[in-house]
Amino acid sequence: MKANLIFALFLASTATAQAQTAAQPTDTVTVQAHAVDVGFPVDALVEAVQQTTVGAQLAGRVLEVRADAGQRVKKGELLLRIDARESDEALRAAEAQYANAKAGFERTRSLVGQKFMSPAALDKARADLDAAAANRAAAGASQSHASIVSPIDGIVARRHVEMGDMATPGKPLFTVYEPGSLRVAANVPQYRLKEMRSVRTAHVEFPELGKWVAASGVTVLPTADTATHVSQVRVALPAVSDITPGMFARVRFVTGQAAKLTVPASAVVRRGEVAAVYVLGTERRPLLRQLRLGETVGAGEIEVLAGLVAGEQVVADPVKAAIALKNPATPAGH
Repeated sequence: MKANLIFALFLASTATAQAQTAAQPTDTVTVQAHAVDVGFPVDALVEAVQQTTVGAQLAGRVLEVRADAGQRVKKGELLLRIDARESDEALRAAEAQYANAKAGFERTRSLVGQKFMSPAALDKARADLDAAAANRAAAGASQSHASIVSPIDGIVARRHVEMGDMATPGKPLFTVYEPGSLRVAANVPQYRLKEMRSVRTAHVEFPELGKWVAASGVTVLPTADTATHVSQVRVALPAVSDITPGMFARVRFVTGQAAKLTVPASAVVRRGEVAAVYVLGTERRPLLRQLRLGETVGAGEIEVLAGLVAGEQVVADPVKAAIALKNPATPAGH
């Protein structure tokens, strides 16, 4: 019986040790001061490096629409057709005028050769023929404008007309952009321009996508807006999926480096204005501790101003830490 009691006590102590071990989160980050990029953030918008708006060059009703927003098109591909009956009639009239002017020129040249007309009459006939040829060429070009084709390989960003609409010269029909070359445009106030002289790189955040992208180039335009007194800065992007013109982005221009204490943004628990992390305390159990945080200093890193010291361990997954506190028997790292 004594042996059974000892065995029962051994099983109980083993179960307690296993529960304590299971309650200890396995994924932790040791907080240490390290060199991070410092700078300042600016809101920006994504735009296409190569984008064009295709407009109508003649008046007419839209007869056929071949493309829509989001569709990939090739250079020279037919996008839309406009009713060109008036252009057809103008071309026929121009061709008839050209034929008449050519016959008149030939007749005048023959008569001048026979000394029945003066050379001045031949000059006038030649001028009439040249004018008729020019009118015919212009009418032919106008007729070709009835077929709207894509000027570049790209994606249709927007279609501005519907079938049956009236197209007029200068009216936009399609907006097409090349998806392989994108950039973000940010407006930087004048007081930041001195800092911009030392900027060599930048990090671009897309909050909705949860992505950080290293910029491939930074260009400050040498002009400023007279009303807002800001200068535009263009930040080139590498090829990135899921990014389209018009998306919101946040650019962090890097002006230097400094040693800062940081925590992963994914480890931070936010409740309104309060920010906290789970820190491993005594017996390696997670304890929720409030922090005073600074700004984002890198891809997924937030500066810690107060609440942590170097060497402490922070739980990387706060959800698992909260589950471990409520149910000690539930493994927090699994």
